Amino acid sequence: MIIYKDEILLSIVVFAILIFILLVTKRIIKNFIVLRRINADRKKIILSLLYLFFYAIAGTTLMIIWGVEFDQLSVFISSVLAVVGIAFFAQWSILCNLTASIILFFSHPVRIGDRIRVLDKDFDWTGEVKDITGFYLFMLTDQGENITLPTSLVIQKGIQIMDKSSLEKISEEKE
Repeated sequence: MIIYKDEILLSIVVFAILIFILLVTKRIIKNFIVLRRINADRKKIILSLLYLFFYAIAGTTLMIIWGVEFDQLSVFISSVLAVVGIAFFAQWSILCNLTASIILFFSHPVRIGDRIRVLDKDFDWTGEVKDITGFYLFMLTDQGENITLPTSLVIQKGIQIMDKSSLEKISEEKE
């Protein structure tokens, strides 16, 4: 009879570390949201993506603990990555928008409720940011139009965050 005492003990350790990391990550993201005054609804998207990353690492660690050989694991991972790579190549904008959403969450100064101007030679959109999701930024323009911008476009285009002095300058330019 084969006894898996070491594997069970290591698996319990991996689960304990995973739970600890998830709790710490949740607390750090919550503090970051309060510190940067970010809309709390965006926390769910970021936490889901981070949890997926941590679960993948824990799953790989468990496979190694339970004796999946490195050759078998590398073949499995390369096969999965090939299928996922083809799927994302066909739908590259999904991955691009999710990545842009994470960048917007952590480092971009645009917040929900801000008045912004999209700096584009073809379009003159000025309005208020209504929502930022995993894929889109929703904006209500001064003309009453509801504009949906992919988050990757928000990263690529110049965005001017409006204050009172810049609002006065724009109204003077239009007159």
